[in-house]
Amino acid sequence: MKVTISHVQGMKFEAKTASGAFIIDCPVISPIEYFLAGLIACTTSDIIVIPQNQNKTVTDLVVDGEVVRNEVAPKKFNSLHLAYSFNSDGDDVMAARWVMASLETYCSTINTIRDTTAITYSITHNGTLIKENEKMISGGGSTIDFGEIESCPS
Repeated sequence: MKVTISHVQGMKFEAKTASGAFIIDCPVISPIEYFLAGLIACTTSDIIVIPQNQNKTVTDLVVDGEVVRNEVAPKKFNSLHLAYSFNSDGDDVMAARWVMASLETYCSTINTIRDTTAITYSITHNGTLIKENEKMISGGGSTIDFGEIESCPS
Protein backbone atom coordinates (compact mmCIF):
# COMPACT_ATOMS: atom_id res chain seq x y z
CA MET A 1 0.00 0.00 0.00
CA LYS A 2 1.25 3.46 -0.86
CA VAL A 3 -0.19 6.92 -0.25
CA THR A 4 1.29 10.16 -1.57
CA ILE A 5 0.38 13.49 0.00
CA SER A 6 0.95 16.68 -2.03
CA HIS A 7 0.52 20.27 -0.89
CA VAL A 8 -2.26 22.02 -2.86
CA GLN A 9 -2.44 25.46 -1.22
CA GLY A 10 -2.71 26.93 2.25
CA MET A 11 -3.52 23.99 4.51
CA LYS A 12 -5.05 21.80 1.79
CA PHE A 13 -3.35 18.59 0.71
CA GLU A 14 -4.20 15.96 -1.87
CA ALA A 15 -3.91 12.32 -0.88
CA LYS A 16 -3.38 9.89 -3.76
CA THR A 17 -3.74 6.15 -3.39
CA ALA A 18 -3.70 3.32 -5.88
CA SER A 19 -7.50 3.47 -6.01
CA GLY A 20 -8.24 7.19 -5.96
CA ALA A 21 -7.57 10.61 -4.49
CA PHE A 22 -9.12 12.97 -1.97
CA ILE A 23 -8.46 16.40 -0.46
CA ILE A 24 -7.39 16.78 3.17
CA ASP A 25 -8.61 20.20 4.30
CA CYS A 26 -6.78 21.21 7.48
CA PRO A 27 -7.74 22.65 9.88
CA VAL A 28 -11.39 22.18 8.85
CA ILE A 29 -10.85 18.48 9.53
CA SER A 30 -7.62 17.63 11.31
CA PRO A 31 -5.44 14.69 10.30
CA ILE A 32 -6.27 12.97 13.61
CA GLU A 33 -9.99 13.26 12.78
CA TYR A 34 -9.34 11.67 9.38
CA PHE A 35 -7.41 8.93 11.20
CA LEU A 36 -10.29 8.29 13.64
CA ALA A 37 -12.79 8.33 10.76
CA GLY A 38 -10.68 5.73 8.95
CA LEU A 39 -10.63 3.52 12.06
CA ILE A 40 -14.39 3.70 12.34
CA ALA A 41 -15.02 3.24 8.60
CA CYS A 42 -13.02 0.01 8.70
CA THR A 43 -15.14 -1.61 11.39
CA THR A 44 -18.36 -0.11 9.99
CA SER A 45 -17.76 -1.76 6.62
CA ASP A 46 -17.20 -5.09 8.39
CA ILE A 47 -20.58 -4.76 10.14
CA ILE A 48 -22.23 -4.57 6.74
CA VAL A 49 -20.23 -7.32 5.01
CA ILE A 50 -19.98 -10.01 7.74
CA PRO A 51 -23.79 -10.34 8.06
CA GLN A 52 -24.18 -10.34 4.26
CA ASN A 53 -21.94 -13.40 4.15
CA GLN A 54 -24.45 -15.07 6.50
CA ASN A 55 -27.44 -13.98 4.39
CA LYS A 56 -28.38 -11.37 7.00
CA THR A 57 -29.01 -7.65 6.55
CA VAL A 58 -27.92 -4.71 8.71
CA THR A 59 -29.78 -1.39 8.54
CA ASP A 60 -29.59 1.94 10.33
CA LEU A 61 -25.91 1.42 11.20
CA VAL A 62 -24.20 4.19 13.16
CA VAL A 63 -20.86 3.85 14.93
CA ASP A 64 -19.75 6.65 17.25
CA GLY A 65 -16.11 6.76 18.29
CA GLU A 66 -14.78 8.69 21.25
CA VAL A 67 -11.07 8.99 21.97
CA VAL A 68 -9.16 10.15 25.02
CA ARG A 69 -5.73 11.45 24.02
CA ASN A 70 -2.57 12.50 25.83
CA GLU A 71 -2.68 16.17 26.74
CA VAL A 72 0.93 16.75 25.70
CA ALA A 73 2.73 15.80 22.51
CA PRO A 74 2.66 13.26 21.18
CA LYS A 75 -1.09 13.33 21.72
CA LYS A 76 -1.57 9.61 21.06
CA PHE A 77 -4.80 7.76 21.70
CA ASN A 78 -4.99 6.41 25.25
CA SER A 79 -8.47 4.96 24.92
CA LEU A 80 -11.11 4.48 22.26
CA HIS A 81 -14.75 3.67 22.85
CA LEU A 82 -16.89 2.55 19.93
CA ALA A 83 -20.67 2.66 20.25
CA TYR A 84 -22.38 0.51 17.61
CA SER A 85 -26.07 0.95 16.91
CA PHE A 86 -27.86 -1.03 14.22
CA ASN A 87 -30.86 -3.11 13.33
CA SER A 88 -30.69 -6.51 11.68
CA ASP A 89 -32.59 -9.69 10.95
CA GLY A 90 -30.05 -11.61 13.06
CA ASP A 91 -30.35 -12.26 16.79
CA ASP A 92 -28.41 -10.48 19.55
CA VAL A 93 -25.77 -13.22 19.76
CA MET A 94 -25.06 -12.88 16.03
CA ALA A 95 -24.89 -9.09 16.32
CA ALA A 96 -22.34 -9.31 19.12
CA ARG A 97 -20.29 -11.85 17.14
CA TRP A 98 -20.23 -9.56 14.10
CA VAL A 99 -18.78 -6.73 16.18
CA MET A 100 -16.27 -9.01 17.90
CA ALA A 101 -15.19 -10.50 14.56
CA SER A 102 -14.54 -7.02 13.21
CA LEU A 103 -12.64 -5.82 16.28
CA GLU A 104 -10.67 -8.96 17.03
CA THR A 105 -9.88 -10.22 13.54
CA TYR A 106 -10.89 -8.29 10.43
CA CYS A 107 -10.48 -4.57 11.02
CA SER A 108 -6.81 -3.90 10.29
CA THR A 109 -6.96 -0.28 11.47
CA ILE A 110 -8.30 -1.20 14.91
CA ASN A 111 -5.76 -4.00 15.14
CA THR A 112 -2.99 -1.53 14.28
CA ILE A 113 -3.64 0.50 17.46
CA ARG A 114 -4.88 -2.22 19.82
CA ASP A 115 -1.53 -2.79 21.54
CA THR A 116 -1.20 0.89 22.52
CA THR A 117 -4.83 1.92 23.03
CA ALA A 118 -7.43 0.60 25.46
CA ILE A 119 -10.45 -0.21 23.28
CA THR A 120 -13.98 -0.72 24.56
CA TYR A 121 -17.31 -1.03 22.80
CA SER A 122 -21.06 -0.96 23.32
CA ILE A 123 -23.71 -2.46 21.06
CA THR A 124 -27.32 -1.41 20.64
CA HIS A 125 -29.06 -3.98 18.47
CA ASN A 126 -32.66 -3.58 17.31
CA GLY A 127 -33.13 -0.81 19.87
CA THR A 128 -31.80 -2.79 22.86
CA LEU A 129 -28.44 -2.25 24.54
CA ILE A 130 -26.89 -5.73 24.45
CA LYS A 131 -23.27 -4.92 25.36
CA GLU A 132 -22.00 -1.98 27.38
CA ASN A 133 -18.38 -0.89 27.84
CA GLU A 134 -17.01 -4.30 26.86
CA LYS A 135 -13.23 -4.60 26.50
CA MET A 136 -11.65 -6.21 23.49
CA ILE A 137 -10.84 -9.84 24.19
CA SER A 138 -7.10 -9.36 23.88
CA GLY A 139 -4.50 -6.73 23.31
CA GLY A 140 -2.15 -8.83 21.26
CA GLY A 141 -4.21 -10.13 18.39
CA SER A 142 -6.46 -13.11 18.07
CA THR A 143 -6.23 -16.57 16.59
CA ILE A 144 -9.99 -16.94 16.30
CA ASP A 145 -10.82 -18.00 12.73
CA PHE A 146 -14.03 -16.39 11.50
CA GLY A 147 -13.38 -17.41 7.89
CA GLU A 148 -12.83 -15.20 4.87
CA ILE A 149 -14.90 -12.07 4.22
CA GLU A 150 -14.86 -9.34 1.65
CA SER A 151 -14.86 -5.73 2.77
CA CYS A 152 -13.25 -2.42 1.90
CA PRO A 153 -9.63 -3.06 0.91
CA SER A 154 -7.33 -2.68 3.87
